[in-house]
Amino acid sequence: MTARVVADDAEGRALAMGVLREGGIVALPTDTVYGIAVSLTTPGGIERLYRVKERPPDKAVMLLLDDVGQAARAGRITPAAAALASAFWPGGLTLIVPQRPDVPWPAVLTGGSATIGLRVPDHDAPRTLARGVGPLPTTSANRSGVPEASDAAGVVAQLGDAIDLVLDGGPAPGGLASTIVDCSGARPTIVRAGAVPSGSVAAILAAAGIDLAVG
Repeated sequence: MTARVVADDAEGRALAMGVLREGGIVALPTDTVYGIAVSLTTPGGIERLYRVKERPPDKAVMLLLDDVGQAARAGRITPAAAALASAFWPGGLTLIVPQRPDVPWPAVLTGGSATIGLRVPDHDAPRTLARGVGPLPTTSANRSGVPEASDAAGVVAQLGDAIDLVLDGGPAPGGLASTIVDCSGARPTIVRAGAVPSGSVAAILAAAGIDLAVG
């Protein structure tokens, strides 16, 4: 059965939250490309994301969040992460932080590491869903090796028979993927350059008295 496509409005987001709570997979617009998400409470949900993408589960899945407060409940926000989150969230920055000892995440989410990837996107749809359902394990809406979908039609063409609902928010802005900064160690490291320039990351950290490791 082909996924249902609904408008990215209040009614559509309410439907999407219902689908997520019932264990389904929802495609949604973000501030870069479309993503596919599942509720953390769904047994085997993250594994299903990998199956939809036809990708082996060898990489961690990041969490899309509503705000910094939700991030602090998901991982341990280090001084470096706090400075960068204050400067660049919501926006194109993913922060890798240590896991909280009181919040055990499944190994399939974290790739078996002791860290967790967090992002507050600059788009109301994922933030609204994360506010209603909780942190959303999310990955780009495409099959492995195929370009990411930039609109609802592209999502349906690639994944329509494997997901349950598509929130149609029009064409996604596209552009660079999020910059990924590992803030789990003594010195932050840029893992992937992207939407937030490396120089801007270094400047914010320097203002906070934190050195950026040069990799």
